Amino acid sequence: MFNISKLLDEIKSSPYREIIVAAPHTGKIAFAGVEIGARVHGPQGRWKETPGTKLCTLERECNPKPVCAPENGEICQVHRELDGHFVEAGTPLVVLRHMLTRDEVQRIILQKTLYLFPAPERAKYYFTPEADKKIRASDARSVTVHNGMELFIMSRMKREVPLNYTGPDGVIYEVYFKYNKNLDAGSPLVGICPQDHLHIIQNLVMRVQTEWTET
Repeated sequence: MFNISKLLDEIKSSPYREIIVAAPHTGKIAFAGVEIGARVHGPQGRWKETPGTKLCTLERECNPKPVCAPENGEICQVHRELDGHFVEAGTPLVVLRHMLTRDEVQRIILQKTLYLFPAPERAKYYFTPEADKKIRASDARSVTVHNGMELFIMSRMKREVPLNYTGPDGVIYEVYFKYNKNLDAGSPLVGICPQDHLHIIQNLVMRVQTEWTET
């Protein structure tokens, strides 16, 4: 049995994650007017169509491309020594400190408390027609699973094979894959909650929503 208060306290002790913004490709770097301690924003708009704060410009073959903040946060490191220099793809440029939102905290805790069924290999995944029909009619939590149940279809190299669920009985509480998107091996497909733990999970979600203060 998990301790909700302990999990929340652990995250509160370090309520952020650091994001390293690296060069997406080779080129000459020119930093924008960003300084340590400055607040920046990530992509905005319903479809994230508005880019985040520009951090620098990467010029390759006289073609300048902006490098923008991927998330809201505070700049905690800028590699100014690279300004005006040619850098290789993957070179760290800026480090952002992103404060966790309620939804992010909720996802972190759920991944610690639910049973995560992993993808066995890199592929695209789908629910079986029977499970998909129930999910579309209601939601994923209307589907009860049991060990050995044929639950997924794995699609790879134009080959589709059934994939059985292995793990404890319960309901699908979270779905971590998207149709037509490749998922890496080991990444969670679904998070399963035993029936007798549903009230605990629901209490956990309510506590996060009421106790977590966003900055």
